Amino acid sequence: MMGWLDRFPLVWLVAIALWLAVAPIVPEPHLIEKLRLLSQGTLTRPLDIFDLGLHSVPLALLALRLWRDVQRRRAPRP
Repeated sequence: MMGWLDRFPLVWLVAIALWLAVAPIVPEPHLIEKLRLLSQGTLTRPLDIFDLGLHSVPLALLALRLWRDVQRRRAPRP
C-alpha cells in the first residue's frame, strides 16, 4: 500500500519537505505561522487550514518514509 512512498527518491522527499517547511523565509515561515494560529485557536479560515496541510504533509511523509526504512533494516531476513 505504501510502496509508492518507498519508491519515491529520498533526496527529493527531503528537499521538498525542507523547502516547504521554511518557505517563505521572510517575514515568517508559513508552517510556523500556521502552527502558532493552531495553538492559539485562531486557525479558522479554509485557506489557512489548506496552507497548514500543504506545508506539513511533506514533513509527515518524510518522517513516515524514514520510519519505514528503519523498520525494514531492523526486520530479520529469512
